[in-house]
Amino acid sequence: MPNHQNSLPGFDIPNQNSFPDNEETSQSLSQHTVGIGIDYGTSNSAAAIFDGSKVHLVQLEQLSAIMPSATYIDRDFQISTGQAAINNYIQSNTGRKVELSAEILGEARTTTGQTGDRGLPEEANTQTLYGQSFVDGGQQGRLFRGIKRLLGSADAPRLMVFDRAFRLVALITPLLLRIRKSIDLLVSRQFADPVPTNHACIGHPVNFEGSADNRNHAALDMLSEAYGYAEFVQQSYYPEPIAAALSYLHTNQEQPAHSQILLAVDFGGGTLDLCLIRREQSNFEVVATHGIGLGGDHIDQVLFKKLLFPLLGKGERWKRAGEDREIETLFPFEEYEDLLLNWAISYMLNQNKFTTPLMQRINEKDEASIKFQRLYDMIKSNYSYLVFQCIKDLKAELSDKDVAKLDIPELDIEFDVSRDQFEVMIADLLDRFSESISDLLDSVDLQSNDIDLVIRTGGSSLIPAVKRILEARFPGKVIEHDPFTSVAAGLAIADYQGLGQKKEDA
Repeated sequence: MPNHQNSLPGFDIPNQNSFPDNEETSQSLSQHTVGIGIDYGTSNSAAAIFDGSKVHLVQLEQLSAIMPSATYIDRDFQISTGQAAINNYIQSNTGRKVELSAEILGEARTTTGQTGDRGLPEEANTQTLYGQSFVDGGQQGRLFRGIKRLLGSADAPRLMVFDRAFRLVALITPLLLRIRKSIDLLVSRQFADPVPTNHACIGHPVNFEGSADNRNHAALDMLSEAYGYAEFVQQSYYPEPIAAALSYLHTNQEQPAHSQILLAVDFGGGTLDLCLIRREQSNFEVVATHGIGLGGDHIDQVLFKKLLFPLLGKGERWKRAGEDREIETLFPFEEYEDLLLNWAISYMLNQNKFTTPLMQRINEKDEASIKFQRLYDMIKSNYSYLVFQCIKDLKAELSDKDVAKLDIPELDIEFDVSRDQFEVMIADLLDRFSESISDLLDSVDLQSNDIDLVIRTGGSSLIPAVKRILEARFPGKVIEHDPFTSVAAGLAIADYQGLGQKKEDA
């Protein structure tokens, strides 16, 4: 069976690996006293330490090993991370009235100040020059989540925090510094002898999201720089779905009687990553990998469109006075959509070109005016993040219940959503999920019945429809493995065994 390279050139797949079946063998492979793995994710992050026999999850939050991948910067440029970042943002920004003003670039003279017609010197008048950007004068801080999705952009953006432009690296580094401190704390408590913690195996998706031709290498360059600032001097890299499989193999070391083909499905917040592994005795071979930009964030945006756009005015008509007659057209809701779907920049809707049409439409005082008033309130009170959190909560609840309530009292929205409705709304995304598995199997001429075991991990893998798709295709072969921490555990094992690759080789 041929080894299949990535669907996008850029990463070389580590294909031949020996998996230790006892501690003595593991010690002989170890490059470090302990292995350290860090899974910096789109939505959440986790870290783990492997001592040669046991995986120790690093406590990143007060009561959890899982930390939201969030960074908050306030007006004094004080930085908080994780759940504290989210709490600070909610406390200081949600419900706050947003008032945008044009960015002032400086002043320019409109007259010269030379002598006028009557022989008297004229006053040199000046005019204020305004830029194309807008400043939210009341903003207390900026919250950044999902930065990982931007790493593969053709031109990595600099994100503005008040009057300063921050590189993506600068927004990631505080998270990694916090992880480094948590690792040091665990090591100091867990191990009697000093243990170096200046190394780590770093997870990466099979393919980063983005438009750059070399997006994988561009993303790794930025990650490497950020990890360097966090003093992880010795860095190696390992694909996230292979790490999840490695974690499973560590916890299930019973030797198979014959060769097995394993499929690892890592469905997270930003990407869907798949890999096929051939396991034989204590060895495993990576047969193929595949990855696309599909994750929980994409599902959240679809839910926003389907559930909330109709309640905010999409599809409603708009009457206004023309030169010689009244004009009636569809309200131009499409001009609002992109900003609504990206909560971090939704405050940019606080411009007259967006709010003035809304106020005119509200003044028509018909039944649809309520919808536009709701949209206006959402914009002016900065409720975008709150709305997306309500959608995430709804999605999570539908993983356990047949019916869940979407309740957003700030916008006077409350209604039930059934799991069946949810699955209809994300049907296209579920088709992409299924097609990606077919693409991977087709690339190496395998059929579904050739797969012996499917390892399901990642937060989005908990969606019942995703489970059903896998069960229908691989009946009796699907197991769930640590949805939020399997990748970090596998990376720690890979670091201990020296399986990761250097950045220039990845």
